[in-house]
Amino acid sequence: MAFGDSLSAGYGLDDVGDAFPAQLEKALKAKGHNVVVVPSAISGETTSGARSRLEFTLGDKPDAVIVEFGGNDALRAVDPKVTAENMDVIVRRIQKDGTPVLIAGMMAPPNLGRDYEQRFNAVFSKVAKDTGVLFYPFFLEGAITVAGMMQSDTIHPNPTGVKVIVARMLPLAEKLVEQAEVHRAKK
Repeated sequence: MAFGDSLSAGYGLDDVGDAFPAQLEKALKAKGHNVVVVPSAISGETTSGARSRLEFTLGDKPDAVIVEFGGNDALRAVDPKVTAENMDVIVRRIQKDGTPVLIAGMMAPPNLGRDYEQRFNAVFSKVAKDTGVLFYPFFLEGAITVAGMMQSDTIHPNPTGVKVIVARMLPLAEKLVEQAEVHRAKK
């Protein structure tokens, strides 16, 4: 499951097949994994919103979850302590069922000041370390500052940018699939 915000939902893309869940599923299948990546992303979602809909989302009983949130928290200048608490609760609740997690981190825009940026950017690695889950440091890595990879809003990746994100995250996504297979075998 891709549990996230507009970056995972494919905001601004004309074809849902160009969105992160669809492109990740295609890339995993090309590597020989028999998977379905369930899209569970809502544009505009904050970590607080994600936390409030978590139980409903987990009703789908995913074998593994990629947690991709934080961009909207940063855009709203949410206190990093709130983001950290929400992310920790989300990850630990998913883990309660034994479900493996991959956190796709986010970085604050520099216009919020150095102090906010440092506190916010540390949230995702700390939650990953504290919970022992897989961690991809920055969801938009390889796309955000590269010409031709982003939509005109400079916030959301275009189909080419999504493809780059998927390629960079693929090794960790494969580890997540392996963890899910081990967990399923123990059931």
